[in-house]
Amino acid sequence: MTVSLREIKVYTTFPHDCSYLKDKQATTLFIDPRQSVDIALYSKLSQLGFRRSGDHVYRPHCARCSACIPSRVVADTFQQTKSQARVWRKNRDVVVIQDSSISDDATYDLYERYITARHADGDMYPPNREQYDSFLNRKFGATCYFRLYVGERLIGVAVADRMLDGYSAIYTFYDPDEERRSLGTFAVLWQIHAAQERGLPYVYLGYWIEDCLKMNYKTRFQPLELFVNGEWNTVQVDDISPSNDEEIVRIIDSTLSD
Repeated sequence: MTVSLREIKVYTTFPHDCSYLKDKQATTLFIDPRQSVDIALYSKLSQLGFRRSGDHVYRPHCARCSACIPSRVVADTFQQTKSQARVWRKNRDVVVIQDSSISDDATYDLYERYITARHADGDMYPPNREQYDSFLNRKFGATCYFRLYVGERLIGVAVADRMLDGYSAIYTFYDPDEERRSLGTFAVLWQIHAAQERGLPYVYLGYWIEDCLKMNYKTRFQPLELFVNGEWNTVQVDDISPSNDEEIVRIIDSTLSD
């Protein structure tokens, strides 16, 4: 049965410290966890700027700030930058296999190594199995896992939700010893490639925040659309120097997928 958006209950959190902007308070709007959500409804919510984290579908709802802007790449007209093309060539030996589960111990061990090495200062440290299972669960029957292999060795995993109009990038983790491969960037490029192969128009990248360096890299994936005032509009980035582009690749590979 089709659910009208007007029938959905939503809740807001109390103000809390913003994860992205210093000295800012944030409020989050989230869908009632008891709400039945299928892929069609999930797709519609994504088109309205919502994201998923574990069991929760949410979006920022701050009274005095609108810095967090939903973003999505237009897959069928996407153009790689020179730096992104180098990352793609660098990973020609990577084989990507889609899976329906990452519940095995070896994959969790990779995640644990990644969080410990790259995000020991974040709220996901120390990692544990319960948090891993709840955060990266197969929600709404939409989640797929892209396993990255070199030979028989697992070097990374990109978690994405497949919706009616594209993929939503949820999270990527990888072997911290493989930093030279820029696997965070490669994971985004792969999801764009997968969307193109399947005729899906978009890859949703989460929130773009102009004043947060680890979040504004998303404009390097062009063409990019931002959801502002209830509409998706294309933004352009000009005058990207090669050195700046390389720095953005580095930032992507040290950043959570938000």
